[in-house]
Amino acid sequence: MRQIEPSMMRVACRALFLVVAIVFLPVVARAASISVWHAYRGDEEQALIAVAQRYEARAHVRVDLLAVPFEAYASKLSSAIPNGHGPDLFIDAHERIGVYLGERLIVPAGDALPDADAARFDDVAIRAVTFDGVRYGVPLATKSLVLYVNNALFSGKIESLEDLVRLRASLPSDLFPIAYEATSAYYHAAFLHAFGGRLFDSGKFAFDSEPSAQALEYVHRLSVDRVIPEEMSGALVTRLFLSGHAVAVIGGTWFSAEIGNGVDYRVVPLPPLREGGGPMRSFLTVDTAFVTPTGARREVREFAGWLGADESAEIRTRIGKQVAAVKGGDMGDAIPMPSDRAMRAAWEPANRAIAKVLRDGASPRDALAESRRRYDEAVRPAPPSASPTPALVVIGALLFVGALALVRRAKAQTPMPHHTKLDRPSEAKTSLSSASRRKLLGLSYASPAALSILALVILPLIAGAGASLFTNLRDTPRYVGLANYVAILTANGQSLLSHGSFYFTLLVTVIWTIANLALHVAIGLALGTLLSRPSLRFRGAYRVLLILPWAVPSYITALVWKGMFQRQFGAINAILSAFDIAPISWFSRFSTAFTANLITNVWLGFPFMMVVTIGALTAVPSDVLEAAEVDGATRLQRFFRVSLPLVKPVLAPAIVLGAIWTFNMFNVVFLVSGGEPDGTTDTLVAEAYRWAFTRDAQYGYAAAYAVIIFAMLTVGSWISVRGRRVAES
Repeated sequence: MRQIEPSMMRVACRALFLVVAIVFLPVVARAASISVWHAYRGDEEQALIAVAQRYEARAHVRVDLLAVPFEAYASKLSSAIPNGHGPDLFIDAHERIGVYLGERLIVPAGDALPDADAARFDDVAIRAVTFDGVRYGVPLATKSLVLYVNNALFSGKIESLEDLVRLRASLPSDLFPIAYEATSAYYHAAFLHAFGGRLFDSGKFAFDSEPSAQALEYVHRLSVDRVIPEEMSGALVTRLFLSGHAVAVIGGTWFSAEIGNGVDYRVVPLPPLREGGGPMRSFLTVDTAFVTPTGARREVREFAGWLGADESAEIRTRIGKQVAAVKGGDMGDAIPMPSDRAMRAAWEPANRAIAKVLRDGASPRDALAESRRRYDEAVRPAPPSASPTPALVVIGALLFVGALALVRRAKAQTPMPHHTKLDRPSEAKTSLSSASRRKLLGLSYASPAALSILALVILPLIAGAGASLFTNLRDTPRYVGLANYVAILTANGQSLLSHGSFYFTLLVTVIWTIANLALHVAIGLALGTLLSRPSLRFRGAYRVLLILPWAVPSYITALVWKGMFQRQFGAINAILSAFDIAPISWFSRFSTAFTANLITNVWLGFPFMMVVTIGALTAVPSDVLEAAEVDGATRLQRFFRVSLPLVKPVLAPAIVLGAIWTFNMFNVVFLVSGGEPDGTTDTLVAEAYRWAFTRDAQYGYAAAYAVIIFAMLTVGSWISVRGRRVAES
């Protein structure tokens, strides 16, 4: 046996060490650190950083903090943790315990919160983190709504909310007695509870009640009398208070972290309503440290317990201005938010009912009845199970037909003509080997692109199509066949053109696509033609300025335009007021809300068509235009008879691509109008999103929407390409 050389031995040892390091280093690194996700910002985030640093110095364990945007927090947890890529521990409100248990994202707290330590916390907080008799997290801080009062604007005692309401008569028109996010069900719950109503009670939707109607009528009067401003967002509420245009603000205990030291204010409990006859009681949420299944380790549980310890609570109270969930904490008279998973489906119907009353002036009782219908539709029973045999037979038949077609195609390409005869067998071998090498070389060049398309396009499409045949994907998937498609195409038994139905949303989406595409092409073609003129001065500067709307991220542009369309403080209404035109409530009617979305998307979309037009006109031969001019053609005749026909072959694919983009546009619709009024401006993509993430997580139903959208776009694109080929031939 030949002796192994020392150099070869060293190489083998190094390779073995490298393999071991690659396999086990992530495990060792994960065990030596704790990954924590949170949605804090401002002072609360700084407090959490200080707590983590204190623990690192004490326990010699690295704590990796990751701040995730609140809007995407739940969805990122749901997609990351089951795949082993999520955190070891995350901080979130207790009311999502039911949802997280259904998705298997959390495990019992165990020794992170033993009975001896649980005695330190407030009983309400312990009950909040307990589900079916098991504690699933460590309570950190309680959050509820309070009243922030600007002492420079009002220093008197507030015995009831009406003390602030009466200030309306003595204040200037641009100064409001009270400001809060009136169209949010979370903030409205304080008024609802004052009238004796409930949003969700004993596991059932309870918003459609007479006390709810009375609370909506009361808030609507406050809006009409300009006691509260219209169309408020969190950013606008903060701006009004900081600029001295709001006497008082109804905000959470986290609001103090956003005020800073620029305003002399005081914090008081929510006052009672004399008209309602009861105190304003907000929802109480408990920020909780949850341990994930992948992070169920001793050091993670120890850190979770440390987050709720007295030393940590002192830091979070001092720096983050949080209300620690310990005994003696000031929790007021708030009502703990239910942690039932069905509660998640109650928010959207309630929000839309409130907006319908405050923005559209709808009858409270009609709006509440509509909210009941929307809630029942969101939590409707899943369709019955179906046999997978028909689907398997169809799939098998398709695979057989596909395999047969491939075999026939291979036979058609490979046979050698009968009259061909090679002189020597070596020539045949050489010919075959060279052809094989060429094929292998071509395959090697194409394989990266093919694998990328397979991983990023084909497999997700197959997974989405498969998911559309199931229900209860969040818990125990159950095959239901085409039931999701049947429910969508039959509008769930409602009128085919009722609000929220597939056909109504499809009609809105088609109108949206046609209107946008027409304006994109018209404006882009006009500007592209203008900027292609050699005699135009500063063409380069104009091109850069007009391309900027396309360069800015669409979600930033959408948020800017949404602020410009705000009724009371938006720039659009300010311009209209300068021409003695009354301010428009842009999102209270379909026509104006659709127009707001359209203006925003046209601003985003015309630069693309302009760039395509400029590129196409650059390739138009100048001698052809000169010949037309010599023949006496006017400028318009040269454009429509010469330039435009030459530009069409380049512009047509861009139009198809623009149609697909516009049909699938989500950011503008979701961020500008939010589907208002009453979901009528939602497109198919926005509707699919709502079914997946705001209506009891019906992922299979949303996947069926996505498959239908893909099928329509595929057919539409094929018809467009086919029609263009026929026209060219």
